[in-house]
Amino acid sequence: MDSLLPVLGVLFSLYCFTNQSVSHIRSLCQEILLWILGKLERKKAIASLKGFAGLDRSAPSLHSLCQFRAATQGGIMITIKEAICDEDEALYQKVSSEQCQIEHLGDLLSHCQECGLAGDFFIFCMKELTHVAMENEAELKTEPFSSKSLLELEQHQTLLVESQEQKLLVLQLMAVLCKRMSEQIFTNITQMVDFVAATLQRACANLAHQTESTMESQTLSMSMGLVAVMLGGAVQLKSSDFAVLKQLLPLLEKVSNTYPDPIIQELAVDLHITISTHGAFSSEAVSMAAQSTLNKKDPEGKLEEQQQRYTDVSHSHLKQQNHEKSNQTGLKSSAPLIPQEVSEPSATVNQKSGSITTEKLQEVLLSAYDPQIPTRAAALRTLSRWIEQREARALEVQEKLLKIFLENLEHDDTFVYLSAIQGIALLSDAYPEKILLGLLAQYDSSKDKHTPETRMKVGEVLMRIVRALGDMVSKYREPLIHTFLRGARDPDSAHRASSLSNLGELCQRLDFLLGSVVHEVTACLIAVAKTDHEVQVRRAAIHVIVLLLRGLSQKATEVLRDVLKDLYHLLKHVVRLEPDDVARLHAQLALEELDGIMRNFLFPPQKLEKKIVVLP
Repeated sequence: MDSLLPVLGVLFSLYCFTNQSVSHIRSLCQEILLWILGKLERKKAIASLKGFAGLDRSAPSLHSLCQFRAATQGGIMITIKEAICDEDEALYQKVSSEQCQIEHLGDLLSHCQECGLAGDFFIFCMKELTHVAMENEAELKTEPFSSKSLLELEQHQTLLVESQEQKLLVLQLMAVLCKRMSEQIFTNITQMVDFVAATLQRACANLAHQTESTMESQTLSMSMGLVAVMLGGAVQLKSSDFAVLKQLLPLLEKVSNTYPDPIIQELAVDLHITISTHGAFSSEAVSMAAQSTLNKKDPEGKLEEQQQRYTDVSHSHLKQQNHEKSNQTGLKSSAPLIPQEVSEPSATVNQKSGSITTEKLQEVLLSAYDPQIPTRAAALRTLSRWIEQREARALEVQEKLLKIFLENLEHDDTFVYLSAIQGIALLSDAYPEKILLGLLAQYDSSKDKHTPETRMKVGEVLMRIVRALGDMVSKYREPLIHTFLRGARDPDSAHRASSLSNLGELCQRLDFLLGSVVHEVTACLIAVAKTDHEVQVRRAAIHVIVLLLRGLSQKATEVLRDVLKDLYHLLKHVVRLEPDDVARLHAQLALEELDGIMRNFLFPPQKLEKKIVVLP
């Protein structure tokens, strides 16, 4: 075994080369690598994998000046690399080579899941991520030039570059492992606990450096949910398993004391108590976290037989608890509501029209306020699906649905507020008279009532409604145009630019229905393009003209006949006097569009037609 270790790196490089084309040596290389990785001690196997990934530069590997090439007789030979003078080309080849090595390492590890090696290496990469988060940035800052020689500065810069390369390799490796490995990567309780411990350590490190994010919070809550599932009865735990779980106690205590989210704090305290008492005491928070994790793992409700065998008992117990709690609390529609149960909104997506019950609807409405982002977004998507399918029970509570969507519109997470935007648009498609005017009032409100971001999101909802209404948008032409015109005078420059953009798309869809409003729109565009102090607003005004001319095309001479001359003078003014390059480019594009329209109008293309008249 020891005699093979020095050549493992070269053998892996040979394996990577054989994967680039058809070769009879590939299966032999793979067989040898899998055999020796399975026979090696786990620490030595992990060290070898580090060398394969390029994380350990001291590991023996193929010489940097050598390369594999296909031999004439079908074999493979080693040759000296040709010198590359172009630095960009050399860097590209290096990055491509590293990418290929990591991809092939992922393929190799996909065969090592049953023995547990893939899981151990994944946990090692998780810990490397934690080291990246815990790295002290102050040590990487360069000292003043006067205190170092040029040689020392060069060495320091080299270390910085190597450190950044290591970080990128770790991130790239984690991405490949997450993509290639299946959910059976962990084969025992120890690996599961090590995974959760690595996640908790990274969360604590990020808190220490004040880099906590939504994604980290989701990962942390999911990993703690896995512990809750194990403690909830999905796995039969022994006393030795609790001894392994006890290594999480100091980390859970640290999370409970320092993490800003009160829900995660409470769950960490409850898990700490449950592990300390070997499961003798288990709070409702642990049961609900286990239920939530099971729902997210299989949102369609189609658990595999093996999982079903593990979770039937705990699942029925948790469901009974949640049902009793639901009967006690009922549905509350206040804005800061945080439900006390975690439901299964996604399981109702595939229900047929008319099949939802009041209990299911209440369950999904509660989940729309769930603190867990995936659960909340799934609930919003489910409600949107029911509205699209015209479910009677869902449409009966349209006002409550609108309130839920509007409250979630202010959420920071993209998945949540985009789901809310979709729901409001579908609801407005069903009841445009009741909802559209309220949305216009909210979009037109001052920034004291709603944040600029919320008003932008309402603007996106309005444009989705405009697209969905199609030709029926003419009925709401006046309130829409007047709202966007007032928005063009808003104190917030971003809102002014957004209003002009929405105005351009609306006018593009109205075509001949613009009517007399075209004079108001033109006056607004001319005033903004000539007098607004913000560059992005002037760009938006010119872009509206581009959209109008492109959308109307040959119809522009009829729809815009009264204002075409004013628009032409404005575009010439912008091309001559506008200091911003982008605005001048937009104006030049609009002039080209206008030139093409007028040429086709004055000199229509000649058509060769032959008319056949049938005499009576």
